[in-house]
Amino acid sequence: MDPHSSAQDVPRCDLCETAIVHSYCDFCHFNLCKPCVVDHISDGYDKHKIVPFKERRSTLIYPTCEIHPHKNCDFQCEDCRNIFVCSSCTASKQHKGHNFVEVTDVYKTKKEVIKKDTKDLKNHIAPKYEEIARNLENQLANLDGGYEKLTSAMSKQGEQWHREIDIVIKKMKTEISEIKVKHRDILQKHLNEIKQIQFLIKETLQTIRKIEKSTEVSSTIEYSSKIREFSKFPPKVQVSMPTFIPKPIDREKLYSLFGQITPLSTATEENVLSLNQPKTSVRELLDEPELVVTQQTGYKKLYNVACLNEDRIWTCGETNDIKCFNSKGSLVRTFKIKSEKMPNDVAVNSDGELLYCYGTDGTVNIVKNGQIEELIRLPEWTPINLCVTSTGDLLVTMYSDDETQSKVVRYSGSTKKQTIQFDDEGKLLYSGNDIIKYITENRNHDICVADWEAGAVVVVNQDGKLRWRYTGHPSVTKNEPFKPYGITTDSQSHILTVDGYNHCIHILDQIGQFLHYIDNCDLKDPTGLCVDNNDNLFVCEFYEGNVKKINYLK
Repeated sequence: MDPHSSAQDVPRCDLCETAIVHSYCDFCHFNLCKPCVVDHISDGYDKHKIVPFKERRSTLIYPTCEIHPHKNCDFQCEDCRNIFVCSSCTASKQHKGHNFVEVTDVYKTKKEVIKKDTKDLKNHIAPKYEEIARNLENQLANLDGGYEKLTSAMSKQGEQWHREIDIVIKKMKTEISEIKVKHRDILQKHLNEIKQIQFLIKETLQTIRKIEKSTEVSSTIEYSSKIREFSKFPPKVQVSMPTFIPKPIDREKLYSLFGQITPLSTATEENVLSLNQPKTSVRELLDEPELVVTQQTGYKKLYNVACLNEDRIWTCGETNDIKCFNSKGSLVRTFKIKSEKMPNDVAVNSDGELLYCYGTDGTVNIVKNGQIEELIRLPEWTPINLCVTSTGDLLVTMYSDDETQSKVVRYSGSTKKQTIQFDDEGKLLYSGNDIIKYITENRNHDICVADWEAGAVVVVNQDGKLRWRYTGHPSVTKNEPFKPYGITTDSQSHILTVDGYNHCIHILDQIGQFLHYIDNCDLKDPTGLCVDNNDNLFVCEFYEGNVKKINYLK
C-alpha cells in the first residue's frame, strides 16, 4: 500500500494536500494533482518521471553511478563481481574487455526467482514444516496416554506378586517418569527448532513481499534465495516408547526379574521434500481383521505367494511347478521350472513378469513371454528370497556355500549395485545359515528382512545402514518364541511379518513399533505372505496348502 495514501479514503496530492490525485512521480514517489504537476517538475531536476496514478511504481529506479553521478547504472560487470556500471564505465580502461549484462535482464530474472520462491515457500515448504510441527505436537499429546499404558501394564504384573515388591514397582515407575521427562524434552527441543525455522520462513516471506512490491533495483538484485537452506529439512524425529518386559518372580533378584524398561531411543529418518511424490490416503487398522476367502492350491507344503493385484496370484511350494490363480481361486496357469527341485522363492515385477530362484545352480531367472531367461548366476552363494523394489531393482537374500554368512544384494537387471552384509561395527547383520530369509522393501525405501534364525526383523535404510531390529512383542497368549518367516509391506508403510510358531501375523509401523496382531483368522502354520496394490493380504498356510485372503485395513 502507498504510504502517502494508506490512511486516506481518497488519495490526495502531496503538494497541495487538498486536490484529488491525478498523476504520480515515479522517481520521487509523490502523489500529484494536475495543477501541481507543473510545480513539481519546475525545479529543473531532470530525473522526474510523471506517470498516470494507476501506473505508479512501474518505472525501474536504477542506481546512480558512483564514478559518473550524472548517469544511471544500466549494466553489471561480470568480471568485477557484478558491480553496477554506467555506459561511460563500460568504455573506460578499467573495464576494457570485460563482459557486461543489462541490469534490466538481471532484475527480471531475480523477480522470477522471487516469484518462484514465494510460491515454493507458501505452497510446499511452509506446509511441510507445519506437518512436521503437527506430528511432534501429536507425539507430545499422545505421550501421557502411551506412558499410562506402560504404568498400567506394570501395575497389572505387580498384582500377581507379594506386597514386598511394591517398593520395586515404585522405583521402576520413577524410572519411567524420568524417561518420560527425557522423551518430552527431546520432542519439545525438536518442536522448538521447527518453530524457529517456521518463524524464519515467515520473516523471509515478509521480506520477499516487500521486495516484490518494491521497484528498487539494488534490493531486488541483492536478494539472496534461502530456498536451498530451508529445503534441507531436519531429520524426522521418532522417539520410540520404552517397553516393559515381565519376568518370573525371584525374590532374591526381585528388581531385575520383575521386568525391563527399554531405554529411550531416538530414530532419525531422512525427510526430503518431493513435490511429485504420490499421496496415499490414510487407512486405519481394523480392530478385528476379516477372513475373506480360503483358496486351496494343491501343494502339500506351500511356501510363498506373490502378486501385483488379486487377479494373478503366483504360488510356490514343495514341487517344481509354480501355479497362478485368479481372484476366484481358479488355476490359470502352471509353470514348470527346469530343476526337479522346488524354487526357493517367486516374485512379480511391475510388468507382471514372473521371477524365481532356486539353489540347485544358484540362479535367478525371469519368465518373459513364456520363455525362461537366466538373469543372475551366483557362484559360491545360494539365492534364498527375492523382492522387486519400487524403482525396479531386485533385492536377493543369499547365503554362502559354507552356510556361515548371509547378505542382501541389490541388482539392476543382472548388474550388482549394492551389497548389504555388515553393520557400522563390522558385525554381520544377518544370521549365517540356509534358513529362508524373506525380504521386502517399505514405501520409505527401508529394506526389511525376516531373519528366522535370529528371531528378529532386521531393517536397514536404502544405504544399508541398520535402523532397528524387532524381536517380538510381549503377550500372555503368545508363548512360543518369535521366529519371523514371510514379510511384506503395504501402502501405509506398515510391515507385516509371519509368526509361524504362534500362528499369527505381527503388524509394525515403519520405526518398528508393534501395532496389532492378526490372530483371529484361524491361521495354521503361516509361512509366506504378500499385499497387492489394493492392500489385500494373502497368507500361505504351510501344511494346509491354502492361501487365505484377509482384510485388515478400514
